[in-house]
This record gives sequence, C-alpha cells and structure tokens, in this order.
Amino acid sequence: MSESSAEAVAALASATGAAGNWRRATGIAGAAIGVVAAGAAAGVAIERLTVGRGMRKKARLALDSTGPYGSLRGMPGKATADDGTELYYEVDDVDPDAVPALGPRRRRLFGRKAPAPVTVVFSHGYCLSQDSWHFQRAALRGVVRTVHWDQRSHGRSGRGVQQVQDGVPVSIDQLGRDLKAVIDAAAPDGPIVLVGHSMGGMTVMALADQFPELVRDRVVAVAFVGTSSGRLGEVNFGLPVAGVNAVRRVLPGVLKALGQQAALVEKGRRATADLFAGIIKRYSFASRDVDPAVARFAERMIEGTPIDVVAEFYPAFTEHDKTEALVHFADLPVLVLAGIGDLVTPSEHSEAIADLLPDAELVLVPDAGHLVMLEHPEVVTDRLADLLTRAGAVPAGATVGGYGSTSSTAQPG
Repeated sequence: MSESSAEAVAALASATGAAGNWRRATGIAGAAIGVVAAGAAAGVAIERLTVGRGMRKKARLALDSTGPYGSLRGMPGKATADDGTELYYEVDDVDPDAVPALGPRRRRLFGRKAPAPVTVVFSHGYCLSQDSWHFQRAALRGVVRTVHWDQRSHGRSGRGVQQVQDGVPVSIDQLGRDLKAVIDAAAPDGPIVLVGHSMGGMTVMALADQFPELVRDRVVAVAFVGTSSGRLGEVNFGLPVAGVNAVRRVLPGVLKALGQQAALVEKGRRATADLFAGIIKRYSFASRDVDPAVARFAERMIEGTPIDVVAEFYPAFTEHDKTEALVHFADLPVLVLAGIGDLVTPSEHSEAIADLLPDAELVLVPDAGHLVMLEHPEVVTDRLADLLTRAGAVPAGATVGGYGSTSSTAQPG
C-alpha cells in the first residue's frame, strides 16, 4: 500500500474506530461515498490542508459568488419519463437562417430539405448536472442548436418516481428511455448528435440498444467522453488490490445503510467538507494547476447530490454492459475521448469502445482525469467542433468560441 493510501486508511480508521462517533463516521463515509458518486471509492489519498477551516469556508463562498461556471441558462422545458418522472432540460437555439447546408448524410436521411436544424443533445455523468458541460455550451452557443438535460434525481429534474414510490432500482436501460423522452420533447424532428460523459455515455448506449431505429433514422454523430461499455466492476480506482477487494465487498451494504440515514449523512458530509473536497479533486482531475474555481464548481455539483440518490444509482454501474449496442454507431462519425489519468472510467475502457468502432476518432488527453471537459475544455470543444463539422451540423470554417482554460498544460492527445 502506498504511503498516501496508508495515511487515508489511518485517517478513516481513526475517525470511525472504537470511539464510535456515528455522526463523524457517517460524515467520513458520506464524503467517501459521495465521491464514488463522481466515480471513486473509499480509502483514497487525502489531500493535506493547512489553512484554517474558517478561511477555507470564506474561500469557498468567494468562489461560489464570483465563478461564472454553471451560470448559463437556456429555454427551459420538461419531459415526462415512462414512469412519470419529470425530466428538466434547456434548449439553446440558433437563428434558423444560420443553419448550414445539408451534408451527404442529412440529404440521404431527410431529402433536400431537413425539417429542423441539427440538435446536439448533451447527457451528463453520475452526480453531476447539465452544468458540467459549461465550457462546451458556451463555445457552441449561436453555432448549433443544443439540448442540455438533467438525468433523473439529478440537478433540476425530479426524483425517480419508481425509485421513491416503489423502490425499483435504477437501471441504465431506464436512463436510455429517459433520454428518448427528452429527445421526443426537445428535438422531435430533425437530425441529432448525441454527446455523453461517463453515465451519460452509458445512457446513449442504452438508448441505441432499445431504440435502434432512432439511431438509424436520425442520429448523425456521437461523442463518448470518459465512459465505458461495461466491466466497470473491474475498475480499481487507483487503489491497491486489497483495498479494492475490501471496497467491493462492503460497498453495497454501506451504501444501503447510508441511504437509509440520509439526513444524518448529509449533515456529516457538510461537517467534513474539506476532506470531501480533497477526494473530489483527486478523482476528478489529474493536472496540478486546475483553476480553484473550477475545482470548487465540480465539488458543488457532486456534493449537491443526496446520499440516497448516490446509493440508489450505484448498483446499476456494475450491471452495465452495452458492448453489443455499439454496433448501432458503426456507420456514424464517432468521437471517443478520455483523460489518460481517469481513475473512474480508465482510458482503457475508451480504447475498448474505439476498438469496436474502428472508424471512430480516439483522443486520449494527457494530464487529464475524469472531468476532462472541465479540466481541458479547449481540447474537448475542439474535437466536438470537428465532429460536428464532419457530421454537417456546422459549416466548415464556422467559428466555435472558447470559454477559458482550466490548465496551462492542456494539449490535444
């Protein structure tokens, strides 16, 4: 076990040992499990913080009040899932006169006149929200029509009706049907481009698995960012073998217990915010010079996800296997992009997707972690713009603006 991992285990053991302070214990556990929400696990390296707690709290408040991240809003709308869950989305429209000329695929699908402009639908990851696409949204505004939505029980969408009322576990297939409901409401006509990060990429795969005719008839391009088509139960999250085995053995029971003590755990998560922030940074980013406001933005999204939502979603990932659904994207322009330092959905999973889609563009971004679209937004935006151009969604030579950078070392892979 590495020295940093040993320190983390010692810290957790000290906090949850024989003294048995339940509130402190659930706070630590809630923090650790909350990062599993971003895709991590317990027993990780904890960043040492030397500044006083009061000063850190003031710094977080200052970052929250001045940071522009997550402030972009569009035309709001609601879709209704097949179980009655309300799904919130926003549309950023463009001037109809700015719609590009039809490309070959669009002419083949829709004839000489498309019924609507291309719509790019962005699906976010576990314990995030539509705001996680902040940089890409800002860059594409006015260039192409986009839809950003919050997955069930995340962001501004309603809690899953079946989960709350009937105790039905969340499944990736359900998320695929949710995406279909959003498309039906926000983009009922015209060609679409699907973009998914992490759980959002799995959602896109589930959509194709259940609605292959939609992909065949309307989808003109797909982007998979930091995601996986299966075998997530084998991910080690950068932990030693013994630590991984322990986490896999106890995590289901721990999650269930924490979900049943949601109010108490949430208090504990707030009390251990500094520990929480350190773990989030470790599992979200790989570079050392991430903008502190961006790191705080990611922390705010993740800590805003209730622990019972974390608990009810987690089992779906170990069951996820949509490898066979990838065949539905074989004839499309596809972008597969991942951070080389991603500990949540390792870049090997993206390489496996690209191996099954040999015509896909594979981009591996150095010095990047799981939240690559926030850590190196210029790389992700550049590759998305190229994908949209290849799909005929934007005219060649269109200006896709940038929106800042979170790292001085970012470069295309």
